Amino acid sequence: MQPTDASNPNYYHKVVDCQWGCPAHTPVPEYIRLIGQGRFTESYMLNRESNVFPGILGRTCDRPCEPVCRRVRVEDEPVAICRLKRVASDLRGDVTDLLPTVPEQKNGKRIALIGAGPASLTVANDLMPLGYGCVLFEKMDRPGGLMRTNIPSFRLPGSVLDDEIGMIVDMGVEVHYNHPIDSLKELLDEAEFDAVFIGTGAPRGKELSIPGREEGGSNIHIGIDWLESVHFEHIDSIGEQVLIIGVGNTAMDCCRTAKRIGGKNVRVVARKGRTHFKASPWELDDAEEELVEIVENHSPSRFVLENGQLVGVEFDIVEWAPDENGRLLSTKLDSTVIPCDDVILAIGQDNAFPWIERDIGIEFNEWEMPTVDRTTFQTTREGVFVGGDAAWGPENIIWAVEHGHQAAISIHALCEGDPIEERPSYGMNLVSQKMGLHSWSYGSAYDESGRSKMQHVELVERFKALEVEVELGFDAEQTAVEVARCLNCDVQTDFTSGLCIECDACIDVCPVYCLTMTANAEEEDLRLDLTAPAENTDQDLYVSANLPQTARVMVKDEDLCVHCGLCAERCPTAAWDMQKFELLIPYAGKPTWIETPETALTTS
Repeated sequence: MQPTDASNPNYYHKVVDCQWGCPAHTPVPEYIRLIGQGRFTESYMLNRESNVFPGILGRTCDRPCEPVCRRVRVEDEPVAICRLKRVASDLRGDVTDLLPTVPEQKNGKRIALIGAGPASLTVANDLMPLGYGCVLFEKMDRPGGLMRTNIPSFRLPGSVLDDEIGMIVDMGVEVHYNHPIDSLKELLDEAEFDAVFIGTGAPRGKELSIPGREEGGSNIHIGIDWLESVHFEHIDSIGEQVLIIGVGNTAMDCCRTAKRIGGKNVRVVARKGRTHFKASPWELDDAEEELVEIVENHSPSRFVLENGQLVGVEFDIVEWAPDENGRLLSTKLDSTVIPCDDVILAIGQDNAFPWIERDIGIEFNEWEMPTVDRTTFQTTREGVFVGGDAAWGPENIIWAVEHGHQAAISIHALCEGDPIEERPSYGMNLVSQKMGLHSWSYGSAYDESGRSKMQHVELVERFKALEVEVELGFDAEQTAVEVARCLNCDVQTDFTSGLCIECDACIDVCPVYCLTMTANAEEEDLRLDLTAPAENTDQDLYVSANLPQTARVMVKDEDLCVHCGLCAERCPTAAWDMQKFELLIPYAGKPTWIETPETALTTS
């Protein structure tokens, strides 16, 4: 194998699994260390640069960072990354003077933003400080999109939404509420905009067209529409027996909301077994804690009515087995009727673009979705961009944020006359953490504590009002424990082959057998020749240049390393060092690197 190019930012970025797994590449270990130092405001602002909405995401993120957390290499539970994000948000100070500033002198470019959800807000957040005039069109009377209307206030308080959205809108965004866009053609023809960003989400809930749907319509609700009606107080009650059909996160929000406005016997019904549920495990846990029953392997076949009134739903009881191609097929075992007063359909969401004419240069695919470039987020019409759920269907808020960042880069390049396909590069810093012969500037010891359990408001209290936030957040002790569980994956083992005397001290002391000195070979063979075979090919091997004495190479399995620093402590020649990696993320109009005297290595 060729020596590893550790100057490529993506090499160490991939080693920081949580940051690599986050769509917005939030520097998780660094903001956790800041929390451990009591620097909550700095942690919040570090979060905000990449994910824009730390308080919102600290309560609602789907946590793609946690399943890949390196902590699961040594125990079952990852670090509670998302909940620590909330700690920084809850305990921060006033950040008004730390927010991006907007120049008084504008650059003369105007950008239309359609829909006031997280994607559009992120575009405004990135472009306003560059002097752009951002004009936001929102069909409702307040911003937030589905963050506001479809995430119940017992999970996401309105005050948190208002605070973080206000940081963006108060930059001077020109906002037009109660202003739906009925014709994109008219907007493009009548207004002088240099670019248009569409962030309208996936606002249409999927239907269930089975017998009885039309006749029982008054008691059969579309989940996202029903949640919106509850939010705007158009609905304040529901029958005692409620069925939720579907088992995604929207279904969890529906069933828990139903419990708060009159539902006593609330059931969630799923076509498949639990291993196929789309809802996040913690959402399922919270629903079951609130005594919601989850019924598996029941496929709805008809709505049952008596004298024109909905009284139940008939289900086929099914089992699932893969065919010869691995596709799951169902077999009906029996049928049953589950009685109910109301049914809420939460079986998915669709996009809807009746307001985009089909003759204005925007191509649509077979699913009636606009063709959007996955790198630039531009449609087939120059200057029209799409992001968030509107681009490729429902995803989590953090994905919408990253879409917004990338679209802002494209819009800025377009307005500057630069090719939008040429994306700005990532950069990095590597800085030694050595404080003494056996001392580092970070906590390198392994903490054996288990994951902290979130405390909840008592059941009786949480059902008194929709606005009662269920999760209490971590207390000081839980925060300290959870911070200590982080393995500091961004503090990298940096190796200088010319200093190595091949004494084997680092190999002897390594607790996870991730180091090997051996003759070089092709990767497939080298992976098998290591002290512990490197079986996870998704994670790279580090391979050094030839060692000076024997021409062997030092090989490290990045998948096994727990960043304990023992190799660097034991090494008598300082061939190993622990260096903190900082990924420099490009944003619209911002360089990815800044040279300073303290920077040991900077690349761009």
